[in-house]
Amino acid sequence: MSNPDARELVMTYGWNTTAYQILNPGLQHWYAPHEPAVVAYTRRQNVLLVAGAPVCAADALGTAAAAFERFARDQGCRVCYVCAAERMRAVAARTGEHSTIVIGAQPVWNPQGWARVIETRRSLRAQLTRARNKGVTIESIPCAQGRGNPELDRVLDEWLRSRGLPPLHFLVEPHTLNGAVADRVLMVARRAGAAVAFLVASPVVARNGFLIEQVARSPRAPNGVSELLIDAAMRRFAEDGRAYVTLGLVALSNQADGAGINPWWLRLMMTFARAHATRFYNFRGLERFRTKMSPDYWETIYAISNERSFSLRTLYAMGEAFSGISPWRALGLGVLRAVGHEVRRLRGRVSKRS
Repeated sequence: MSNPDARELVMTYGWNTTAYQILNPGLQHWYAPHEPAVVAYTRRQNVLLVAGAPVCAADALGTAAAAFERFARDQGCRVCYVCAAERMRAVAARTGEHSTIVIGAQPVWNPQGWARVIETRRSLRAQLTRARNKGVTIESIPCAQGRGNPELDRVLDEWLRSRGLPPLHFLVEPHTLNGAVADRVLMVARRAGAAVAFLVASPVVARNGFLIEQVARSPRAPNGVSELLIDAAMRRFAEDGRAYVTLGLVALSNQADGAGINPWWLRLMMTFARAHATRFYNFRGLERFRTKMSPDYWETIYAISNERSFSLRTLYAMGEAFSGISPWRALGLGVLRAVGHEVRRLRGRVSKRS
């Protein structure tokens, strides 16, 4: 391959489930000097935060990572691989120069077995039936038609306004249709002809599969719409001969293996977040939603830093990358939004009584 660009590398070697997401807006790309490899990253203070792992051949992963870390060192920076999977963890473990934390887990299905999941999960079938009885239909359209689509922009805006935190970025960029779309799958849920939800999936080429990276749902959508979109996507992937589908990371998931490797202070923070931060990020609700769909297994997801002990400063840089602003400011905005939601809810109750 001669002078491949990022998309070529992703569509040749993409194994990490975040691989195609490196083509989203807002990331910088570094290319290895002596082999076909690309690293997508963003800088926060003196930390270069990598989107997943280097995109390259499996046997070149260690070499590409070492070269990128030399590049970072020349800039006075450390490196943290965010949302890395087992392959990157194994490479880092061999060096003895990295620290690893568990940040959650992602559910995985072989879509060839999806029909059996539907047959055995009565509650899931009930949700699909509920949406169909409300007149919801699913259509698949070329992803390029979603860019600048006013209907889908409205659905996305309504979905984002209904959430507890300001929109996140980095590996959870909400405006996925503004990035690379040539290889993505877009499915739209309609009721009475109007779009009420949509699903975007991106390819994971080296695993013959897809990441369902976004399911955006208007508050006007009836119950069961998200399940109906996922069902349609799974059936399409099965027909196309795919073997791997994930709905992506559930942060702080109890399904993750090896969380005991995390430092004590991080375990304490994660326990507190699961218990008290549901207003801003519904950890348990996301986990329940995915669990009811009977994934074949859960894949543990890591953050890996080239420092002997994972530091609070690196964790702060991760939070800043996802929020786009200071994590403390993002939390404050989330609190204000939550207070505003409660005030509107109380006013609605008072007006109904009067």
